[in-house]
Amino acid sequence: MDGKIRRRARWRAALLSVGAMTAGLLLTAPQQASGAPNLLTNPGFETAGGPGADMPSCWERSGWGDNDFSFTTVAGAHSGTKAMRVALTRRVSGDRKAMVTENAACAPAVTPGKQYDLSAWYKSDTPDVSVTVFRHDATAGWQYWTDLANPPVSAGWSRTQVRTPVVPPGTDKITWGLSVYGAGAVTSDDYVVEEVGATPPQPSCTGTAEECAKGKWEVIPAKNPVRSMHAVVLKNGKVLLIAGSGNDISQFNAGTFTSAVYDPANGSFKTIPTPVDMFCSGHVQLSDGRVLVMSGNKGYPSADGKIGYQGLKDSYLFDPATEKYTKTNDLNGGHWYPSATVLGNGDVISFGGLKEDSTGNVTAEKFSAAQGKWLPLNEVNQTWSYWGLYPSMILMQDGRLFYTGSHTFGNGTQGSGSSVYDYNANTVTDVPGLRKKDERDESASVLLPPAQDQRVLTIGGGNNETNPAANRLTDLIDLKAANPAYTAGPDIPQGLVDTGAGKRPQTGAEGKMYASAVLLPDGKVLETGGGLHDRADPVYEASFFDPVTSTYQAGLPADPIPRTYHSAGFLLPDGRVMTVGDNPGNGTYNNNVSIYTPPYLFKGARPQLTSVIDTDWVYGDTQRITVNRPITKAELIRPAAVTHSSDPNQRFVDLPMSVVNGTTIDLNVTTNPNLAPPGWYMLFGVDAAGVPSLATWVHLGGAPSVAAAAQAPTAHVHDFADAPQAAPKQNPAPRDSVAVAPSVAGCDRHYGTVNVCVPTRFPAEVKETTKARCDWLAAHRFPPRLQVHGSDPLRLDPDGDGYACT
Repeated sequence: MDGKIRRRARWRAALLSVGAMTAGLLLTAPQQASGAPNLLTNPGFETAGGPGADMPSCWERSGWGDNDFSFTTVAGAHSGTKAMRVALTRRVSGDRKAMVTENAACAPAVTPGKQYDLSAWYKSDTPDVSVTVFRHDATAGWQYWTDLANPPVSAGWSRTQVRTPVVPPGTDKITWGLSVYGAGAVTSDDYVVEEVGATPPQPSCTGTAEECAKGKWEVIPAKNPVRSMHAVVLKNGKVLLIAGSGNDISQFNAGTFTSAVYDPANGSFKTIPTPVDMFCSGHVQLSDGRVLVMSGNKGYPSADGKIGYQGLKDSYLFDPATEKYTKTNDLNGGHWYPSATVLGNGDVISFGGLKEDSTGNVTAEKFSAAQGKWLPLNEVNQTWSYWGLYPSMILMQDGRLFYTGSHTFGNGTQGSGSSVYDYNANTVTDVPGLRKKDERDESASVLLPPAQDQRVLTIGGGNNETNPAANRLTDLIDLKAANPAYTAGPDIPQGLVDTGAGKRPQTGAEGKMYASAVLLPDGKVLETGGGLHDRADPVYEASFFDPVTSTYQAGLPADPIPRTYHSAGFLLPDGRVMTVGDNPGNGTYNNNVSIYTPPYLFKGARPQLTSVIDTDWVYGDTQRITVNRPITKAELIRPAAVTHSSDPNQRFVDLPMSVVNGTTIDLNVTTNPNLAPPGWYMLFGVDAAGVPSLATWVHLGGAPSVAAAAQAPTAHVHDFADAPQAAPKQNPAPRDSVAVAPSVAGCDRHYGTVNVCVPTRFPAEVKETTKARCDWLAAHRFPPRLQVHGSDPLRLDPDGDGYACT
């Protein structure tokens, strides 16, 4: 099995204080959590193997890599007469472990949907030990599942106990052991596998049957005071809503730029002075919780359409404590619609967007967390590639970046439409499989829960230039695979669409663009909002995507407010979802705010995190919490920083649990900052019914822990190939920019004011006649008598009076 499934070499910094604390926690663990029978055969190595066997009955040698090792049955057992000693005397890569034999007679049978407590007694002289679990998939066979804990060094017999995640569908058996992945030895005995026997409390419905099954939307009385284009959940639980000019040229000309802070605790909004036009900027949260806002709008397109939007070089920090913006140094160039991805060391990397002259920016920008500034161009690796507008760049567990293929505006995407970028090697390698790569404009991409699984989902999309009906496509990719490639996922469920004549059911292949994808504490993804065409035709539909089964739960209630262009959906610390915005082509903006209460909040009382002993976490920590009743999982969710369906930093990081008792739990924190970049996170505990606690804010990282972790890849990291097999792309020669058409935003600027977007191409069902096009504009509430600037390419002014549709 290990010849087929490899995991990356791992090391761990051995801090004596942390090790001593962890040892104390594990020694207090009870003998058994549920009193259920031990599912293992020969758990103490007492029964010898058959003739010629070199291991006790129901045990096998396992491991991989370049190392020198020994397996020895020894005396001095914890109980009985025998124990197992596994030692590594030289190690370049890999690990060694005694594992329960992978066959029907020895490997314990398990039930999907259940959890199991695994425990063993051990002695070790190395910190490089992990509890490693494999599972048997009835279709795919044996495969690596997870690492659950790193037992500390212990000269005497100590007990390690962990609780597995919920067993995935299709799994019928598991096997496990203590892996040694550094020079040293571990001696182990008395293994136990027991089904968690506590019957979870049956949830009582506190709402209507419909609410308990599907949740509930409400539109709050207060209106969003600004035309927000961007939403950021702050470390204090409030929400920063950034408008800038709000895609309103009259506000731009007046120099009126706005933001607002929403407080979910009391439902209030506070308007914040905003120094520049942050309309269509990029933003990301730094390790200390401040929000880095980069670029924005230097100028709107000219009335004759000869020049398009222009990007700012400006950059600012927003401080949640003072609720004020302060300026940083400038970017090296303008980047209207830039990406923004936080890296494992806390730095931020940004690509794409439009320069000050409306051309496409081909330079990468890097913000140094240590220096607190944008680096000069010569200190940043460059591919001289134009990545487009808001290219979705997700940080992978090894520090590379995955460009998902989701972007905003434009088509003709080069290559396969998706790629892996290795910043250190400065190479770009195509990733195959993304369907309709040139119809992923305004699609959503999300790193699925948990981040350790390294699976990405793309959702829908369209094309603002050719303006087809948005598609229903979803594609999935496993970035742990030796050669990652997208595979087809389930179609987005359909709902009602309003194409200007009232709502009707979607038909055929009609899907959506501008959708929001929100990670929820129960491990599902809420997909909501969207539109059928560019800046038009809202779709009223919502669903859950389940990463475990890769299926949708259709038929959820829909947000009653249209949510298309410039809308956003995001998770609040209380487990609800907030949605804002809608800015269709006619230039209007919807200031209504919606709140979605998921069904898990109608299933009775929440579990409570009664104490979180420490809220300042470092990588590789064991963190103790107490709860008022049993929970089945805990996770960190990075707060949202979302715009235009894009939040590449959104992630759900699993915290494997060591269960001390029903109310005391030790959480094992990843040692890999690429899985959980430093910063503030929402900590949720979730019970067996999927009901989450209120979030507790914890801070992960800090310079010392990040530096140590950079040298210590984690036992919780799943291995995958060093690089896809396809040849990396050759980077073009250095260049200043690329040409971008002024119509990049999909609007024909010959008509009306700049913030009105008459489509360059009308939907296919609209006949190419003046009447049909004018009827469509009227149905979509475009202003009457749109002034014509220069020529009339869409033939909307046949009488030549200078006004369209008169």
